[in-house]
This record gives sequence, structure tokens and C-alpha cells, in this order.
Amino acid sequence: MRRILISLAFAAMLAPLSAAAETALATFAGGCFWCTESDFEQVPGVIDVVSGYTGGTVASPTYKQVSAGGTGHAEAVQIRFDPAVVSYAQLLDIFWHSVDPYTADAQFCDHGHQYRSAIFYHDAAQRQAAERSKAELANAYKDRGPIVTEIVEAGTFWPAETYHQDYYKKNPLRYRYYRFGCGRDGRLDELWGADRPGRH
Repeated sequence: MRRILISLAFAAMLAPLSAAAETALATFAGGCFWCTESDFEQVPGVIDVVSGYTGGTVASPTYKQVSAGGTGHAEAVQIRFDPAVVSYAQLLDIFWHSVDPYTADAQFCDHGHQYRSAIFYHDAAQRQAAERSKAELANAYKDRGPIVTEIVEAGTFWPAETYHQDYYKKNPLRYRYYRFGCGRDGRLDELWGADRPGRH
């Protein structure tokens, strides 16, 4: 009986580790992280989305530093997801249809290198999937300009300040006003249609 209890206790200790091992990370930059966070939190299989900064050289950057430019960081989101529910390829499809990949160093009304679109891959498989999805998109829209979205290796991800997390939930009116005024959905509908993946 004692052995059984010990085995059960050990299994309970391993359960959280097993759950963590069954999840994966995806990191994307798509302009304003309030909007990117909102888009991906609606996706079934996405467990958590954190707004933050990555791709630059300054440690522990602040919003003021990043938004002013010069840190090399982009506003980005880090997504923890369950691959058994939503695949990385599906997240890539939603990402591409949530950004304007033809505009360099800007997304919608936000301009500057900090607002570039980018895919930060976490391993070789993600890199291959990202490159493949980019090629497929380019082939599907040959009449458009070159895709300028970066595909680069993920580095340190610095979570943004607390007030930026779940901004669309904490400040729904301000968020909607910003999103509408920035012309994000208007441009995305123009590029991909109102029934695009990830539209809500």
C-alpha cells in the first residue's frame, strides 16, 4: 500500500512537467502587440499570450525605450499553445492573415522598425515551416510586391509592463477606438478578405 501511495505521489509530481512538455512556443511580431495578443487569444488551443519585446540588443527594455526606437526590439507576442489542438502551421496561417507582410518597418498606423512584422522561430522545424508558408503566400499572390516579413531565430523575450498585458480586456473602449482608428482591420480585409483566418 505504501509503495502505491508513493507511486501515486510521484505521478502527481510529474503531471505538471508532462503538461508543460506537451505545449510549445511561437513568437510573432505583428505591429501593436495589443492587437496581436487579442487576435491569438481567440484561437482554440492557444493557452497563453504574452505581450513583450524581442529581436533587439537592450536588456530589460521599457515600452518608452522600444516605442522611441533604437533598441532593435520589436513589439511582439509569445504564444504558448497545445500542438494537439492547434498546429504551428495553423498559427502561421493566422499570423500571415493578421499582418501586412508587404510593408517594411511599419504596420498600419504605427511606423518604425519596432513595428516590423517578424516570425521568431524556436527550432529548425519552425524555421522550415515559416519559410515554407512564406513561399506559399508569395506564390499565391504573385501580383503583389515582395514579402518583407523577417524570419529570424528567437532570442530573449522580454515581457512588457503589466498594464500592456490583456490591454484589450482591461480597456475595451480605448482598444477598439485605437484598432479602428489605426485602420488595421480595414487594411487586412482589403488584403485577405473579411473571412480571413483569425478574423473575429
